[in-house]
Amino acid sequence: MTQVWSDEYRKLPIEVNKYLLPQEIDQEPIWTRKHHAMLLVPLAYTTIGLVIALILSGTVLRGQSGLMAVVWVLWVLLALHLLWSAINWAVDYFIVTPNRMMQTSGLFTRRVDMMPLGKVTDMSFRRSLGGRIWGYGEFVVESAGQDQALQNVTYLPNPEKLYRDVCDFLWPKKPPPDCKMCNGSGHIVLAEERRLVTATCPNCNGTGKAPQPTVIEYPEAIIDDEYGPSSDPNHDPNED
Repeated sequence: MTQVWSDEYRKLPIEVNKYLLPQEIDQEPIWTRKHHAMLLVPLAYTTIGLVIALILSGTVLRGQSGLMAVVWVLWVLLALHLLWSAINWAVDYFIVTPNRMMQTSGLFTRRVDMMPLGKVTDMSFRRSLGGRIWGYGEFVVESAGQDQALQNVTYLPNPEKLYRDVCDFLWPKKPPPDCKMCNGSGHIVLAEERRLVTATCPNCNGTGKAPQPTVIEYPEAIIDDEYGPSSDPNHDPNED
């Protein structure tokens, strides 16, 4: 399976490990953080707010300490919002195991959305213009139920590779059948008197497993020694 994360993320972090079962850890789960592009909007607001605050402080609001303080307080709120978004980005993960997919979010109020892979009927991903530029995408998950805990998973890095890896869990490749005659089912269909009859596979005796190879044992060959007594106990030495 193609890994979409770098070597430094191969070790499961605590925020991922705490939600996985012991057998899921051994199955090499897929996990990743959201793309850092989700911080572009609060970063843009904070940068634009800083530029506006500097311009107002040097021109219109020069000498008006009260209004200037209000402007800088508003900018501090934007900076705190950026910091809060970055902290939440650092602790949010998207996790996929052979049994389920999960999305964790929240710092103080933790939320874990989970969907069994057995309920997933279809999954696709979308990439907007910004996603194609910055390298992120969105997963759209469809399931048999109406209420879906995970329907749209946004800001996923390397969506093409991640999509293929998740599909390997959703639809794993089946191993070739052991018995070639019945394709592992243990039964074959025969045409008998213009009708189809199901019979037990004679090659595997209905087990679906490939039969063990037959080992043919040949008796040891008896070779007379031209210059010595024969090793055959039935040989009469007087006949020579």
